Amino acid sequence: MIDYSKIPSPAFVLEEKLLRQNLELIRGVQERAGVSIILALKGFAMWKVFPMVAGYLKGATASSLHEARLIFEEMGVRAHTYAPAYIPAEFEEIMRYSSHITFNSLNQYHLYKSKLNDAPQSISAGLRVNPEYSEVEVDLYNPAAKGSRLGEAPDNLGDRLPDGIEGLHFHTLCESTSYDLEKVLGAFEKHFGRFFPQLKWVNFGGGHLMTRKGYDIDHLVRLLKAFREKYGLEVILEPGSAIAWETGDLVSTILDITDNRGVKTAIVDVSFTAHMPDTLEMPYRPRIVGASDVQPDKPTYRIGGVSCLAGDYMEAYSFEKELQPGGQVIFKDMIHYTMVKTSTFNGVKHPSICIWHEDGTLEVVRNFGYEDFKRRLS
Repeated sequence: MIDYSKIPSPAFVLEEKLLRQNLELIRGVQERAGVSIILALKGFAMWKVFPMVAGYLKGATASSLHEARLIFEEMGVRAHTYAPAYIPAEFEEIMRYSSHITFNSLNQYHLYKSKLNDAPQSISAGLRVNPEYSEVEVDLYNPAAKGSRLGEAPDNLGDRLPDGIEGLHFHTLCESTSYDLEKVLGAFEKHFGRFFPQLKWVNFGGGHLMTRKGYDIDHLVRLLKAFREKYGLEVILEPGSAIAWETGDLVSTILDITDNRGVKTAIVDVSFTAHMPDTLEMPYRPRIVGASDVQPDKPTYRIGGVSCLAGDYMEAYSFEKELQPGGQVIFKDMIHYTMVKTSTFNGVKHPSICIWHEDGTLEVVRNFGYEDFKRRLS
């Protein structure tokens, strides 16, 4: 268990033991179902632990040249790469780092097909499709929303896929259950089942939150095995959140307490807009150690970020006792889909990145300073 008194502020801190527990669970699903589960860097790109991840999973998936290169250099494998569109000047380098390349449209596939054929190593080509079904309620995170730019719709395809397409990929889930996947699979089979005899693999994308408490692992395994055995295809999953779900926190320090017309705000040395943007975009309310929803008989505070954006705050939490400058505020579960989206907006100090190792030692992997801010600008 993390000793928060030893963590520098501000800092993201990953608890190595909890990451290993997640990886062991996911490897168990992989082995029982006979599928390939790979890491999605868009959710968790902490490359310091890629060697650990590589010991449990069967690779990683990239959405850009830089992610593919990071996988190749730090995990030692070629990436499963997908992007909504590829930049022509980057494509040959993307091929160098990729074992699979999935195209968002037939246009993109036809544009790059000849380059794939001339690649020095074999690269399996795939096409992203849109089953036009999703249980995701927030449009910002719903790839199957009406008019989505992600994947070919069923009506755009004829009776056969173009020669050279070996796989189909869909991604319509977000922190979802196996029962959501079951519904999506029904739509996927209905719209695209006619192409399965042409394929070698199918990729069910991400959003499979199998490490969340209460997730029905047995149902997921049955679902995956049944599909794989029915169609004789390799099945690939690429969860993002599930890998690092509840494996670490963002530690901050209270800088000041303000009181404006009875609204108390604890201003901390991190920023919601710069360091936890999903809390404002989605939005969602992060959990804080020792805090609860508002209770009239307890000390209550907004938590304010350190940037000058007026909306850089989170509405109120109640605590057991009055907060004081110098005290800690610890935001729970901030490792997945948080570190990957941070910025240096307003020049605010970027949190350090730390690992709390299984032997009880702290490793400060990275500190950030002025040069990190300056080099992002011109």
